[in-house]
Amino acid sequence: MLTVAVVGSGPSGVYTAQSLLQQRLVPEVRVDVLDRLPCPYGLVRYGVAPDHEKIKSLQNNLRTVLEDERVRFLGGVQVGPGGLPAARLRELYHAVVYCVGAATDRHLGIPGEELPGSWSATEFVSWYSAHPDSTADGFVTGARRAVVIGVGNVAVDVTRMLARGSTELSPTDMPHAALTALAASEITEIHMVGRRGPSQARFTTKELRELGAMPDVDVTVDPRELALDPGYTDPSALPAASRRNVEVMRAWAVAPPATGRRRIGLRFFLRPVELLAVDGRVGAVRFERTVPDGHGGVTGTGRYETIEAQLVLRSVGYRGVPLEGLPFDAVRGTVPHLAGRVLRDGAVAPGEYVAGWIKRGPTGVIGTNRPCAKETVTSLIEDAPALVRRDVPGDPLAALRAAGVSPVEWAGWRAIERAEAELGASLGRGVVKLPDWTSLLAAARTEGP
Repeated sequence: MLTVAVVGSGPSGVYTAQSLLQQRLVPEVRVDVLDRLPCPYGLVRYGVAPDHEKIKSLQNNLRTVLEDERVRFLGGVQVGPGGLPAARLRELYHAVVYCVGAATDRHLGIPGEELPGSWSATEFVSWYSAHPDSTADGFVTGARRAVVIGVGNVAVDVTRMLARGSTELSPTDMPHAALTALAASEITEIHMVGRRGPSQARFTTKELRELGAMPDVDVTVDPRELALDPGYTDPSALPAASRRNVEVMRAWAVAPPATGRRRIGLRFFLRPVELLAVDGRVGAVRFERTVPDGHGGVTGTGRYETIEAQLVLRSVGYRGVPLEGLPFDAVRGTVPHLAGRVLRDGAVAPGEYVAGWIKRGPTGVIGTNRPCAKETVTSLIEDAPALVRRDVPGDPLAALRAAGVSPVEWAGWRAIERAEAELGASLGRGVVKLPDWTSLLAAARTEGP
């Protein structure tokens, strides 16, 4: 029997488990999917916006894999500092696949970035997604205007959450405290700003159109900024996705004057250079106007513009972090690998593998993790004849418990789901997420039959 530990239960981890089950070269495989959190699904649970129910329904597909009799979910297991050392985990299984994602944010590196009122988009997403590590609050308190720096799908998500009304958010699984705060928000103007042009924006057309479909919300685009983009005058030369984005924004640029209660302004060719303080917290963002440099990038013009904002959300990308016991490429923010095999000083480390963002960097969509996981599993299965010759415990779970680890198993996760359904019913809503470690672990302990 080949025993494999998959560290991380997000899409890359579950797709890795699925690929291991689907391969036919090794007849008997057992997979333990470990996660630091007591809940599975990773960014599908804690990164997908609560109003994107179709994407969140992907949890049903992931559930099917985790409920397979050859798979065990072991939540609440910390691998690394303060938990189970990676070297010990390696002793318990024939192979370990790390699918730990990219856990931190890139920084702007400009003055004022750490002012109160300036947050990473990840911190904001964690708050409204009820991530148990989230301790931040008061995002929208006292704010009238917001600036979102970045023009990817995460930037669109947080912009939409700031603009949505409580009637639209109440049916979602958003934690009640976040729903109450957003319902009371006085933000009426949101600027989503990119340093390059609209044809180079990273959001999808589907996400973009959702901004214009919200009731009582107007979306504006400065036609002068559109005209700066080489793709505006000749959209036929653009990739299909960029061409559709430009067409949507072209329509907004000539729309009638705004009449909605909230307004979203899409701004381009503006590079943030400083966050300005007012009364000890962020009060505005200073931008430098950029122009296309003719080579796909932009260059500064020395002209500046200041946009008032009491809330700034920085959405400029994710970055992987080192995991104790594994090599790390600090430039790429990934673990060095060869087709998923971990490389130590250029040599393959037997039995250690990576998949997902920690393997390839924070690129692609959820589905991109499937071929990425398959490549890694192909390497693992090729190595299996050598891997299974090493003696490992008959049941790694018993060894984990002996080491003081008390995992939240699948029955505990189902108990959390029941508690969240009960909480929602008590509030007159649907399922509502439990927002902290204490309530999650208390619910898991009531697992019952």
